[in-house]
Amino acid sequence: MTMTISTDNKEERHRDRMQRKKAVIDASIDRADRDQGLLLVLTGNGKGKSSSSFGMVARALGHGMQVGVAQFIKGRSDTGEEEFFRQQPGVTWHVLGEGFTWETQNLARDTETAQRGWAVAREMLCDPTLGLVVLDELTYPLKYGWLEIRTVLDDLANRPPMQHVVITGRAAPEPLIEAADTVTELRDTKHAYRAGVRAQKGVDL
Repeated sequence: MTMTISTDNKEERHRDRMQRKKAVIDASIDRADRDQGLLLVLTGNGKGKSSSSFGMVARALGHGMQVGVAQFIKGRSDTGEEEFFRQQPGVTWHVLGEGFTWETQNLARDTETAQRGWAVAREMLCDPTLGLVVLDELTYPLKYGWLEIRTVLDDLANRPPMQHVVITGRAAPEPLIEAADTVTELRDTKHAYRAGVRAQKGVDL
C-alpha cells in the first residue's frame, strides 16, 4: 500500500524546518556583535584564489572604500582584472613580481624583488585610508624563504584596526593560517590546462 503525503503536510514540514533553521541563523548573527579588520587567506591548489580576492575588491569599491593591490609573483601587466581596476578611482595597483621563480632561476634576484615588494606592501598596511589590501600570491615568497614570516606577521598585526587584508596563494604557511580570521582552501578537481587548453582571456587572464 502506497502512502501519499498531502500537500498541506509537506508545506507544514517545510515551514517547521525553515523556522528552526532561521532560529539557528538568527542566533548566530546575534552572537557576531563587533567590527574589526579581517585577515583572510585564500589558499589551496584550486583555481580562483586571485579571482575571489578581486571580487572582494569590487565589493569594497561598491561600498566607497579605498583599495590597494600588490601582486608578488605576476610580472605581467596585461591581465583583465588589472586593466579594469586600474581605471577605477580608489584603487592603487602594484605589480611587484618578475614572473614565477622557475623563470628567473635566480635566488638572490627573487629575494631582492620580494623584499622590495614587501616595502611597498608595508606602506599600504600603514595607510588607514585603505579599507582593503590584497596581497596576491604572497604565499610564494613566504614558502621559498624570500620573506621572513615573522616580519610579515608583525606588519599585518600592526595595520590599522579596520583595514581588511586578503592574502592569496598555494601552500599558505601554518603561522599565517593561525593568524588569519578566515581561511578558505580551494581544491583542484579538474583543470582545462591539463587537457591542453591554454589560458583564456576573461577566465584565466
